[in-house]
Amino acid sequence: MLRREFIASLAALAAAPRTSWAQDASAEPGLQLGDAKTFAPSDVAEMARDMATRDYQPRPLIPAPWRNLTYDQYRKIWFDSRNALWEGSDAPQRVDVFPPGLYFPQAIRTYVVEGDQARPMMFDMGVFDSTDKFPDVPIDDTLGYSGLRLRAELRQPGIYEEYAVFQGASYFRGIGTGDIYGLSARGLALKTGDPMGEEFPDFTHFWLERPAPGAAQIILHALLDSPSCTGAYRFEIMPGQPLSMQVEAEIFARTTLTHVGIAPLTSMFLFDDTDRQRFDDFRPAVHDNDGLMIHNGGGEVIWRPLANPTTLQISAFGDNNPRGFGLMQRARHFEDFNDLEALYHRRPGLWVTPGEGWGRGNVQLVEIPADLEIYDNIVAYWRPSDDIEPGTSHKVTYRLDWGSDPAPKAAMPLRVLNTAAGGRPEGGRIFAIDFENADHVPSDLSQIERLLRVSSGEVTEGIIQRNPATGGPRLAFTFTPGEATWAEFRAQLRLDGAPLSEVWLYRWTQS
Repeated sequence: MLRREFIASLAALAAAPRTSWAQDASAEPGLQLGDAKTFAPSDVAEMARDMATRDYQPRPLIPAPWRNLTYDQYRKIWFDSRNALWEGSDAPQRVDVFPPGLYFPQAIRTYVVEGDQARPMMFDMGVFDSTDKFPDVPIDDTLGYSGLRLRAELRQPGIYEEYAVFQGASYFRGIGTGDIYGLSARGLALKTGDPMGEEFPDFTHFWLERPAPGAAQIILHALLDSPSCTGAYRFEIMPGQPLSMQVEAEIFARTTLTHVGIAPLTSMFLFDDTDRQRFDDFRPAVHDNDGLMIHNGGGEVIWRPLANPTTLQISAFGDNNPRGFGLMQRARHFEDFNDLEALYHRRPGLWVTPGEGWGRGNVQLVEIPADLEIYDNIVAYWRPSDDIEPGTSHKVTYRLDWGSDPAPKAAMPLRVLNTAAGGRPEGGRIFAIDFENADHVPSDLSQIERLLRVSSGEVTEGIIQRNPATGGPRLAFTFTPGEATWAEFRAQLRLDGAPLSEVWLYRWTQS
């Protein structure tokens, strides 16, 4: 399967339909649990460490009729939420499961932990509902569930709303309260954008700790496996706005890991005001996120607008002990997209905060050409400078915040609100960068200094004007490429010699 087909399948199915019933849950079988075995969180790391000393062994495939389901057939079976884990109990969370099949050809072994005991979830067709269009399929010991959906009382007592989904390879998605699903995260990325192809590790086992009555958070442990490595993960998940996930991970190398992506984020960007002329579309923009934001170890705050290039683009932002990075969605008004169905203005941003010094490396941005919005074509992650050698491990901690504006606000400079670009009749391209307004923006904009550089071609010195729609300053300039086929831009507003705005970075490539 091609990478973009795989990613499109996850985006389409991760938020599969569920039923919501008022009837007595006792009328349904509920998720069935097997015999208990002793469990400690440290067992996950021990399993991963032991597996890494042996050759990779793929998990058994589920029966062919399940794997050969069509997309339409797979959509004809869904979980009945009357069977949710902890339904009818005093536990503050509810957990749904997804059926196997189609894009999910291997089962995930899932356990429920209470105290020091773990009990496996047993596969049971009775927890699902289906239409008469769903075919008869065989049941055997290879079957299991393909993922989890987490729900809690977010806004109204007795109403359990979903806030996170774990399904497909090591992918998972979250939303802050009031948002809708958009970008995804992963446990690990390997060789993204490399010529030899990308490797997709899998979460093969989950352990869910039963939360205490009244607890707001839930803890999920996961075992990761891949031809190149194994991994032990712990997620402490706190729903809300933003949704917060504290992540602890230890990666064990089977082979030398030269291209590792820590805290990888995956999103979709089709077009916006910089390149909409390529798309004959009634909407002014189509994207889950519109920019990569970086707070680097040197204290700079960087905004890099996303792009949908005509050829693969990989950008690396070198750093030492980054303070954070993330994919943001700053377009927050319906009229930014004019889309009554996709509601892109409600898609979350996702901010990564390292839990300790990550050392040297780079934030890597991969932009993959796409012609349809069903393809997740944007990947961002931290790539450590040092390889991970066989027989060694790499520990890392970080926090993921999912929400409408999850990046930290303290002492942040003026944010970039929008970037627009287009051709000039007399030649060259005009760029217009809108910054937000703030109390410390001088009323006399002539006091603002502008830093503007380009790697090739020529730019005018630019002008700063106040945008009456935002109240903030707009920097506009003309770029003349000459013989250049690509160029890197850097711009910033400064006041009294100090940064007033984020650093705006942009890559232009000739169409």
